[in-house]
Amino acid sequence: MTNDLSLARLLGPEGTACAAAMEAGRRWLAGRDPAVLMAGVGREIAEVPAFAPIDKRALPASYGGDQPGPSDDFLVGQGLFYLSEQRRLFLDCTSGHYQMLWGYNHPELEAAAFEAVRAGIVWDNHSNIPQAPLKQLGRRLIQAANDPDEPDPLDKVLLGVCTGTVACAAALKTQIKVFERKTRTRAAPVILSLEGNYHGSDFMLQFMRGLWPLLPRPCEFVNLEPNALDAIEAAFTRYGERIAGFWAEPVMMNREAILVPRATLELARRWCDRVGALLCLDEIQTGFWRPEIFDFRALGVRPDLVVLGKGMAAGFHPLSGVLFRSRHDVLEQYDAISTNGSAALPALVALASMQLIHARAGQVEAAAAGVQSGFHALANEFPELVERAQGRGHLMGLRLKSVEHAKALHRRLLADGIWTRVHAYHEGHRTVLTKLGLLADAQIVDFLLDRIRQALRALSIPNSSTSRQTTNVP
Repeated sequence: MTNDLSLARLLGPEGTACAAAMEAGRRWLAGRDPAVLMAGVGREIAEVPAFAPIDKRALPASYGGDQPGPSDDFLVGQGLFYLSEQRRLFLDCTSGHYQMLWGYNHPELEAAAFEAVRAGIVWDNHSNIPQAPLKQLGRRLIQAANDPDEPDPLDKVLLGVCTGTVACAAALKTQIKVFERKTRTRAAPVILSLEGNYHGSDFMLQFMRGLWPLLPRPCEFVNLEPNALDAIEAAFTRYGERIAGFWAEPVMMNREAILVPRATLELARRWCDRVGALLCLDEIQTGFWRPEIFDFRALGVRPDLVVLGKGMAAGFHPLSGVLFRSRHDVLEQYDAISTNGSAALPALVALASMQLIHARAGQVEAAAAGVQSGFHALANEFPELVERAQGRGHLMGLRLKSVEHAKALHRRLLADGIWTRVHAYHEGHRTVLTKLGLLADAQIVDFLLDRIRQALRALSIPNSSTSRQTTNVP
């Protein structure tokens, strides 16, 4: 008896039809110019055979396991476009879950990965014996983080972690360990962060945003409103040298794409220096989405710790890290580690991705400027619906004037084949979010802005509706 490892066999009884639909969808996406694909966005593609999707009742309810009716999940993707299980064509405007830097199955990244596998690069190995790509990635990240003559460089990189949660936890542990070494008080350390922060999903990081109120806290966590400079001054004045660290995300994608500007970070930098605290910038969202690689380089603010993740490996495989200075190299080897954190092949993809960013810096900058200016123009064009545009570059949001308007805009865009996210699950949140991949050019940006404009215009007209179409796109 031979082992049948074919896709159809591995996908179970529904596998043959599902595999056939995937293959047809892959061929259909690969053979078309983006301009032609844009013409089909929102429509059902008849060339892809219909099939019965695998049910997802085994998944938790929070991940759609109890979703009624036939699923319409991801089928296959190429670049910035994907086909759903109901054969609908979407433009993915959030880069998967904010991490697909170059979209789906980028041919140059795939070619680099296949060549690396043939040469002997492995997916992963023990962190005690990192393979060449991981070591080279550490060197390249240090180069990107510092000027050649930087007197106090960020010169160490923890790359033995898989997810952003573990990387954030490592940065937090570093802050606490440095605090323990310098303090003479037995008082609990204080961690300052911004209301609406994310920073990961383990207990300590969720304590930072006020979750699990019945559990004891090893630290005192203080949340401050973003960009409330007086509140930041007051917190540093009140807690002084008890403060172990200050946290910020340059663009708060978990809080409606609120921008944290240079003035806020410079104030935190001055106070951290005064009280001996470590400034941590969480660049899991912003890192790699600009030619400088890091937002802090463009902002001109020098952090003590920088957390990396998501876009670093372009969605190929989870790989995260922490940049810091040698004097803050205080954690033991297994204080912060992931079993699959020495991922050599994803590190190789990260190196290739950094090369693409460098080669296409002009396109990346132009698209970022186009998205940012376009969102502000939409806010000015529809003042009766839109309160303001928020964010920077590729990371942008439209904050609507009501939760109902935000949800309605999101539903209308989804019906029109535009995959976005909506922040409307916390009181007062009412923002539709986008984060286009770096493949986006002026044509894609204009298309997205026009579809949002059409949706906003339709919201201004009572009883307007959109219909799903089936088409043969040439």
